[in-house]
Amino acid sequence: MSSAHHIVILGGGAGGLELATRLGDRLGRHGRAAVTLVDRSPTHLWKPLLHEVAAGSLDRHANELDYLAQARWHHFTFAQGALEGLDRWKREVALAPVLDEAGAEVIPRRGIRYDTLVIAIGSESNSFNVPGVTEHAFLLDSPDQADRLHRRVVSACLRANYRAGDGHDGRLDVVIVGGGATGVELAAELHNTTRVLAGYGLQNIDPDRYVRLTLLNADARILAALPERISEATMDVLRSLGVDVRNSAHVVEVTPGAVRTKAGDTFPAAITVWAAGIRCAEVLRNLADLETNRLNQLLVTGTLQTTRDPDVFAIGDCAACPWPGHATPVPPRAQAAHQQASHLVRTMERRLRGEALSPFRYRDFGSLVSLGEYSTVGTLMGFVSGKSMRVEGWFARLMYISLYKMHLLALHGFVGVALDTLSRALKRSTEPQVKLH
Repeated sequence: MSSAHHIVILGGGAGGLELATRLGDRLGRHGRAAVTLVDRSPTHLWKPLLHEVAAGSLDRHANELDYLAQARWHHFTFAQGALEGLDRWKREVALAPVLDEAGAEVIPRRGIRYDTLVIAIGSESNSFNVPGVTEHAFLLDSPDQADRLHRRVVSACLRANYRAGDGHDGRLDVVIVGGGATGVELAAELHNTTRVLAGYGLQNIDPDRYVRLTLLNADARILAALPERISEATMDVLRSLGVDVRNSAHVVEVTPGAVRTKAGDTFPAAITVWAAGIRCAEVLRNLADLETNRLNQLLVTGTLQTTRDPDVFAIGDCAACPWPGHATPVPPRAQAAHQQASHLVRTMERRLRGEALSPFRYRDFGSLVSLGEYSTVGTLMGFVSGKSMRVEGWFARLMYISLYKMHLLALHGFVGVALDTLSRALKRSTEPQVKLH
């Protein structure tokens, strides 16, 4: 290991990978610091795309990035493994062993020393201890989970088509639990997927009659974190698609074939998707005595340093970052992780020079919700007035796509993103609208 200052980044999500890439280019390339990125997976996929992978409207393999290749191109080191523990006094993170699909050990348990540690391991679904969620519901925390859901949807549509042709009731019931952005976007994408699949030869099922999408939402309205007018506009689109939205529906049990609510209602479900909330991994709770909240988020100061150790930083969903003027922390969004990564690039340079660190300032650029082929709605913040304005249609869709392009720009630069965009546009013209397997 180099004698240079060693920066270890745990988590290769939106914030962690952007940070490793930019620090590698600025510091690792010139030997000013050694940068190591750690992730449990060998590849990266932007998490806001998972609902599209689940619906089949996006091919994960065509959009994944290999960490080893990115490390080679941008002068940092990649180490695969899941966070298992932290020794702050030895300044060493413990990584769990890496196993293959058969359970055989590929990489043994090991430790990595650091001078500066950045924790960016993101979040995962929060089951709220509802019985049956872990056993019977699909989650959307990883590309593998999204892939499994997609295969189940295709298989269920094929089965429903066969049963309808054989004279049976071929109805397919899909229940999505959670009225946030993930649940709403997935409902619209699955609606489109079932119609595309019907167009590719499933002639025995009429999607409008045989596919029933139900969205169960515990809040009084969907998209509760966004302005009410956005919620209402989204409701109008979902109603036009025939999605049955039930607000104030508190789920108390998930079974192999149904979802039950506190009010006593039972909803048949051949497929149940849980998108009801997030929390951070249990490994963060009491991790080396670092301070956390009830969601296992690490509490950080205005400089993104954890409250009990100035050598340990946290960004993204796993960080409870103060938001001056607001009663809640910085929201767990991709734009927040992107801004925090950009801030930490400057912070690390100041840290190496021995200068005082400047506080992080989050700027809310608004929120957008993509309803697939049907619509995109949301709010954008005015650059001058600071007031939000409603946007929808093609302009909102363009802004939504630009969020992903900003992520790609941080990873590949303008030329790389331009060439990638052109190649994908050409390839998409010769492919089906959704994955058929």
